[in-house]
Amino acid sequence: MPGTELDIAQIGGIIKRCAPSLDSDLMEYVMGYFEDSSSDQSREALHDFLHPLLSEAGGTDDEIDAVCDRLAAMSPNNAKSKSNGEVMALGTSVIMSQTVSATLSYTQPGGVGDIRHTQSGKGPAQSTVDQRKLRAAEKKLAEKRAARGTTYDADGIPVWNPNEKPAIIVNQAKRQGAAVSGSKDIKLENFDIQYAGKKILTNANITLNYGRRYGLVGKNGIGKSTLLRAIAHKELQLPPHIRVLHVEQEIAGDDTPAITSVLQADQEREDLLKEEKKLNSALNKTSTTAEDAEKMSSRLKEVYQKLEDIEADKAEARAAAILNGLGFSQEQQTAATRTFSGGWRMRLALARALLCRPDLLLADEVTNYLDFPAVVWLERYFQKWSATLLVVSHDRSFLDAVATDILYLHNGQLDYYRGNFQNFVATKGERRKNQIREYEAQLQYRQHLQAFIDRWRYNAKRAAQAQSKIKILEKLPPLEAPPKDDMEGMGEGSEGSVYFKFPDPEKLSPPILQMSDATFGYTPSRLILKNISFDLQMDSKIAIVGPNGAGKSTLIHLLTGENQPQRGICHRHGRLRIGLFSQHHVDQLELGASSVQFLAGRFPGHTEEDYRRALARYGLAGTTALQPIGTLSGGQKSRVVFAWMAMANPHVLILDEPTNHLDMDSIDALAAALREFSGGIAIVSHDQRFLDAVCNEVWVCDKGTLTRFEGKVGDGDGVVEQYKKSLHIEDV
Repeated sequence: MPGTELDIAQIGGIIKRCAPSLDSDLMEYVMGYFEDSSSDQSREALHDFLHPLLSEAGGTDDEIDAVCDRLAAMSPNNAKSKSNGEVMALGTSVIMSQTVSATLSYTQPGGVGDIRHTQSGKGPAQSTVDQRKLRAAEKKLAEKRAARGTTYDADGIPVWNPNEKPAIIVNQAKRQGAAVSGSKDIKLENFDIQYAGKKILTNANITLNYGRRYGLVGKNGIGKSTLLRAIAHKELQLPPHIRVLHVEQEIAGDDTPAITSVLQADQEREDLLKEEKKLNSALNKTSTTAEDAEKMSSRLKEVYQKLEDIEADKAEARAAAILNGLGFSQEQQTAATRTFSGGWRMRLALARALLCRPDLLLADEVTNYLDFPAVVWLERYFQKWSATLLVVSHDRSFLDAVATDILYLHNGQLDYYRGNFQNFVATKGERRKNQIREYEAQLQYRQHLQAFIDRWRYNAKRAAQAQSKIKILEKLPPLEAPPKDDMEGMGEGSEGSVYFKFPDPEKLSPPILQMSDATFGYTPSRLILKNISFDLQMDSKIAIVGPNGAGKSTLIHLLTGENQPQRGICHRHGRLRIGLFSQHHVDQLELGASSVQFLAGRFPGHTEEDYRRALARYGLAGTTALQPIGTLSGGQKSRVVFAWMAMANPHVLILDEPTNHLDMDSIDALAAALREFSGGIAIVSHDQRFLDAVCNEVWVCDKGTLTRFEGKVGDGDGVVEQYKKSLHIEDV
């Protein structure tokens, strides 16, 4: 754009006609953009720059689009760039191997910078924008956001600090008054929650009726875990008489036996037993007077009565039954807690909560660390849960078995649905159809009014009727389209959806990955797998199931070559590429780097757009791809690993609990991608619905052996569901 006064004045007039209320500071800022000859004046760039400014000043979308079209057409740079389909010769030769994305400079040790401002391989250029004008414009926009109640930056990138979690900011207008009546129902009204600069809930209400079991669902990163933490950490005020327990963190390891650790969680029982011991000790002392002995005896009777009321004598048996249901053997129940891994310590935390029977149990993805038998046991245990349960889970079959109600978190609000997850899906679908039907009817009605007005407003005979229609139209409330359904359209590759895809690898001649009579143990006296034979082909889709501790992870280590068998053969094709998703996939990531930087470090030589495109395919678009990985939710971290695996183009995918932390539609998207993948697949998972959607074989790893489960043909159930029903689980 030439910088003549005539052009600038013309541009100013065009913009002023579109947005007459644009203040002088913002107008000066806009003019500075056009005066800068290096500014991108393509139609798309002008729209990105002008739309937020002009819409704030009252410009309509159609007017702004017309302004952008006109200004882009006026630009001589755009006119020169139109080739009309002609083939144009390059001025100089381009060596593709040298066109490395500037992103890579930020993956080097000590590199500091913001990838959003990277313009070329030479690093970010010095800004030519007047900083004083920029600050004035940003101040104006901030004031307008504050006036509308938008006090946060939706595109802001949070800073990751591994030693400090962002504060949960809660604004609760009204506290519940149920403490007076002693009711254990919970009702929280008109509250906001903000976390890491992002609004989770706005003007929300929660009602949890005592004895109901609520499933909390929503897409990854929407704030489900944040809501649970806000309740557990008393950021949201509950009546003081309601006991709340949150199963989130694993317990600390020490020399305490597992069963003792669980019993210690019942604080009331522990306090009564200590008091009983203290009173008996005092009564046995000869120095105790008769008057004191009488008071102590009276108090001791009260203690015994309370112990009887809470069934303290049955606590140890209950604790042992809970631990057994969660997969702890008799030997493990007496082992010190420090000897258990993180997953087993999470089970201990769950066992402690189940023993305590709080008024409100908050359970966040508790099935992630459980095997099939333990999941079935927990489903049955929760079905008999007499208090209030609020559980976050992405296991549909678990929610179908446990939940009596569903809370759907989306678009900063909570919707309530009666029934289990299957009822929720049906009701939500019907509700959305009604919303769309109502919206379309209202839109058609308004279009009909507008058409009448446009046709007759200047006709003398119909002018009065047209004016009447105008008044009707003006009195109608603003029409807003139903918000996009966060849980609809993922996994099928439809427009605007998250579409997982693993590229098809080249074919390899068999054998691809094969074990024959393999035996492995970490010590000669303790063999974990004995005489295992396993053959994974390019068309295999195998589910590996079995109790925890049976050797499933060890089998994966043998397949990937991390461990070598002590006896037998483990053969891998010489050109085989294996994509591994580990159960502890966070250990594979660099939490301080962004997702783009992480992929650039693993696959140098691509452009930044390549990395962004790969991440967007897995639902990490926009600024999410630029956030430090440590600030992402668990499901978003999983998606980073899937994008990494896809860029490696593996022949075989070995997935260890891949659905942990993924939301339900991401699980569907992953299942669809795996069904279409032409390479071999071996999956360790406890998600029965996911396994039945992908796999056609089930192998059971148990008691040191690996055997194929033969389901019944024509049974109507998937082979994994048949295996799940075949398990014999004892109730508590």
